[in-house]
Amino acid sequence: MNLAMKIELVTLAVTDVDRAKEFYTSIGFNADFDARPWEGIRYVQLTPPGSACSIAIGEGITDAEPGTGAGILMVVDSAQDAYEHLTAAGLTIAPPKDEGWGTFVHFTDPDGNPWSVQQLPAPESTEA
Repeated sequence: MNLAMKIELVTLAVTDVDRAKEFYTSIGFNADFDARPWEGIRYVQLTPPGSACSIAIGEGITDAEPGTGAGILMVVDSAQDAYEHLTAAGLTIAPPKDEGWGTFVHFTDPDGNPWSVQQLPAPESTEA
């Protein structure tokens, strides 16, 4: 059996859906969907540019406490470019740091949900 599994959606708990939606769209996420399918539910789906995985925020979609996200990692071609993009969007974050297994930039959303942005290390040369 050849079973393919892809993560396509991660739910994050937030205190203020509109504030969180504004935050994520301000750093470049696409607002894919925002609806109230029935009473007590608001479902907002946002996708980082170029990603096959989205995040969902809203009302009545998770019992998790805001800010308790397990941490999400996005991979980029350039941690420096990501840093410049995020700081231009108004985030105050530390500059990229090479941690040996990648160069990282870290940020949190307004509720404290942690994010890591990783530039993978260059492949080692196989020249003899």
